[in-house]
Amino acid sequence: IHMDREELDKQLEQNGRKIQLNKDDKGSGRKKLFALAAALLIIGGAGGYFMGNFSIVPKGSTAASSSQMFQQTPDKNKELPAVRNTAIVQAVKEVGPAVVGITTKVYDRDIFNRRVEVGTSVGSGVIFDKKGYIVTNNHVVSGSKDVNVSLSNGKTVSGTVIGTDPATDLAVVKIDGSDDLPVASFGDSDNLQVGETAIAIGNPLGLEFQGTVTVGVISALNRSLDDVDQRFKLIQTDAAINPGNSGGALVTADGKVVGINSAKISKEGIEGMGFAIPINQVKGIVQQLIEHGKVIRAYLGVYAADKDIAMRYGYTWNNENGVLVMKVAENSPLSLTNVKPGDYILAIDGKKISSVKEMRDILDGHQPGDRISLTYSHNGRETNTDVLLSSAPGNNS
Repeated sequence: IHMDREELDKQLEQNGRKIQLNKDDKGSGRKKLFALAAALLIIGGAGGYFMGNFSIVPKGSTAASSSQMFQQTPDKNKELPAVRNTAIVQAVKEVGPAVVGITTKVYDRDIFNRRVEVGTSVGSGVIFDKKGYIVTNNHVVSGSKDVNVSLSNGKTVSGTVIGTDPATDLAVVKIDGSDDLPVASFGDSDNLQVGETAIAIGNPLGLEFQGTVTVGVISALNRSLDDVDQRFKLIQTDAAINPGNSGGALVTADGKVVGINSAKISKEGIEGMGFAIPINQVKGIVQQLIEHGKVIRAYLGVYAADKDIAMRYGYTWNNENGVLVMKVAENSPLSLTNVKPGDYILAIDGKKISSVKEMRDILDGHQPGDRISLTYSHNGRETNTDVLLSSAPGNNS
């Protein structure tokens, strides 16, 4: 460190410790200078913060501490450079605030058969209406009436389960509505293309990781899972989906929700296979849940099996067409016809069917009160009959 006596005097005065050197005692002055120089060197070696307080700069320049030099206040209104402000960033900004955490209490029975709370469960949901309606999975809120909803702004509010549909694993929760509520926009899942960007937003492993964003592609469409009794085909994605993501949003690069994340294959050695319920199927289910608290489906009243189902249980049959009638429900629309167990249902409204899934899809396209034409085979002879569909009783199965 080198400075003349005038510069040293000014620096010491700035730090509140001015030392007057005795002009008549040059030896004493030198000792004090050496001591001061050593002190400055030691302080300089202690760290940047302290060095900033004792920095020596040329005359006329402005000194700035290292803490000031590196401290930056984020400007939230500042636009990102184009290279960073990608479609994914914009989509997350648009949909992310509408994705919430849903916490439910988990109960069990003790040895005296009393209902006791044993923990909590956390999933995700998507606000889709300013009135406070949230779509989620049935398995997220199953068995609960009241839930806690964690909003993206950090607030937690009470919510009420207003409708569930176990058959499609969908449910609707409601919180108090507000014009300030962030709302996600639904897209068109029928127009999805394999390979396009897919963004999953949710709360994997709980609220500690609320609002987690993962990115992948649409891996496949119209997927069926063998071990799941699903009502419709699913969207497959390799965007990471983990426990807690259930009920969250699957989003396209233009910021539209095209699916409700619902399941993943979690087997050893399997990665990147998550599934979402297509939003076009969600829309109709959600509307019925809001209006009726349940889904009102057309009811035929048949217990049936197809070749795939039969093979799972070790049974086969020679007939290559139709589904086998195993049982006819009492007081059902089908019970008013001549269709009996052992017959084969071959077609509905002229559309040939070869699986229970195909038969269910046709029936889901009808409403209670609709009349259908049913073609069936009895002892090898084809016969047609009309059936007046009713509402599914009880558990909506």
